[in-house]
Amino acid sequence: MSNMEKRSFTMEEMVSYCNQYGFIYQGSEIYGGLANTWDYGPLGTRLKNQIKDAWRYYFIQLRENSYELDADILMNPRVWEASGHLAGFTDPLLDCRECKTRHRADNLIQEHDASVNADGMTQEEMLAYIRQQKVPCPVCGKSNFTDIRQFNLMFETQRGATNDSASTIYLRPENAQGEYVNYLNVLRSMRAKLPFGIGQIGKAFRNEITPKNFTFRTIEFEQMEYQTFCKEGEDSALYQYFKDYGKSFFAYLGLPEERLRFHDHEKLAHYAKEACDIEYLFPFGWGEINGTHNRTDFDLRRHQEYSGRSMEYFDEASREKFIPYVIESTYGVDRIVLAVLFEGLREETVSEKDTRIVLGIKPHLAPVKAAVLPLIKKRHAEKAMELYRNLRTHFMVQYDETGSIGKRYRRCDAIGVPAAVTVDDDTLEKGTVTVRDRDTMRQETLPVEELVAFLNNMMHV
Repeated sequence: MSNMEKRSFTMEEMVSYCNQYGFIYQGSEIYGGLANTWDYGPLGTRLKNQIKDAWRYYFIQLRENSYELDADILMNPRVWEASGHLAGFTDPLLDCRECKTRHRADNLIQEHDASVNADGMTQEEMLAYIRQQKVPCPVCGKSNFTDIRQFNLMFETQRGATNDSASTIYLRPENAQGEYVNYLNVLRSMRAKLPFGIGQIGKAFRNEITPKNFTFRTIEFEQMEYQTFCKEGEDSALYQYFKDYGKSFFAYLGLPEERLRFHDHEKLAHYAKEACDIEYLFPFGWGEINGTHNRTDFDLRRHQEYSGRSMEYFDEASREKFIPYVIESTYGVDRIVLAVLFEGLREETVSEKDTRIVLGIKPHLAPVKAAVLPLIKKRHAEKAMELYRNLRTHFMVQYDETGSIGKRYRRCDAIGVPAAVTVDDDTLEKGTVTVRDRDTMRQETLPVEELVAFLNNMMHV
């Protein structure tokens, strides 16, 4: 199959594919939708959950002294005062005077010239660049912008029975603070020793003005965050370790090295000693799918100050107390789903008269692990259904008896099913089935009693 001509998908084609095959739908579609909201369909939900399970395996199960929690989305407003989000969680915003659209200044610059590092610019430098280079508005093409102003990304809501008594609280813009405020609880209840990690998968919300590129940048999104608490002096080595560990995790998901790159930050956040992103090459360009930061002791020290609770760790070996440093490694679930789809989805020319769409993702990520197909419905359906009911106790499988066997193979290929199991006369007479491999399209005959072990082995390749 290596000589087969292959074509990648554009963003527009990806949106259409996701809708057609049940991966991602427009939010509130029957009401005309709501801008930049997306609902995961049956297959998209399964793929998303497989990626989250892969993260749990890689960051929780495989690692010593690693703990997962699920903190509430709503938190005491003092948390966001301590973290600095209420005062400084902003984006550089400007308006086009011609068409009245709003844009992030750093995004305008990056889209105009990807070689320019807007991340390292001050607000004044960004505005000067936009005006000197006559950066165009992506909507109307003119270059007539307002001054830059900082826009706070926090989502406000009200807690209370009436408007009069309600108090302002916030939807969390990141998961990390849930790990920090539970640091003492995990330390105590798990009898944890440094270095140890706390991981969490959960929703976050940011009032983005310029969301774009399908599910890459949205106002509601899901994060997989991992915080490593360590002693000062061990932090830089752990920071480098988790940068490299991110590349290893993405290899486990099937993202190749040549489509990934490190982007070390020149302009650091106020809390960061070191910061780096891992970016994936999407059709629209390089986009961040992971961020790793050396946050020093900033967060725990701030929560100690604002809460009045000591965040110190007692080291029994050295008999000293100190506030741990934190190495944060954050993964965007929705962005990774999109990267995995782009990496796997392709159109292949099988012959002069035959093409197929195939989602060639890793078998352990596939939403459906196997499909059971009766060769002839009238003759083989009963046995095929019996096999299907047995297999679904082991794997997520589907049953398909509609259309020719060739069309059913193509439907399986299009949604990434690694193995298509055909029930035919030999199944009835000899107890064997034909298993077709998604990627090679080669077929193999094996006894029914060996099928579960065969599929298990395929899933772990």
